[in-house]
Amino acid sequence: MADKKGGIKIAAQNKKAYHDYFVEEKYEAGIELFGTEVKSIRAGSVNLKDSYCDIKDGELFVVGMHISPYEHGNIFNRDPLRKRRLLMHKREILKLHGYVAQKGMSLVPLSLYFSGSRVKVEVGLCRGKKLYDKRESIAKHDADREIERKMKDKY
Repeated sequence: MADKKGGIKIAAQNKKAYHDYFVEEKYEAGIELFGTEVKSIRAGSVNLKDSYCDIKDGELFVVGMHISPYEHGNIFNRDPLRKRRLLMHKREILKLHGYVAQKGMSLVPLSLYFSGSRVKVEVGLCRGKKLYDKRESIAKHDADREIERKMKDKY
């Protein structure tokens, strides 16, 4: 469910993003949530697959992130697929907007984690992979896994 690394508790990761994109830069952003959504994330019922970020009117939103309704919640549960605002400095958002508009890059949420009691999103500035790039990365990953397995067997 969750992995602890240096005071950071990872709630969800978007492994498909690393398969489909080259991640050029990573940014940390806060996220605007309601109480039952935070409880649902703590329970581990969040999915980042097929989600992306969109910039509208100088604000950054994450679209397609599924946070399941909190099972002990009531009328305060929200729509699981609603657009959620990400909290970043205006200068950073405008810089990212320039990259996305000019260079044809995408903004993709890479992971969702707790930093203390706050929920943070790691957003990646990504460039799409072609089919042959995906094949190369799979072959490299398989070769690395084979080397690790042989080293483990050797010792």
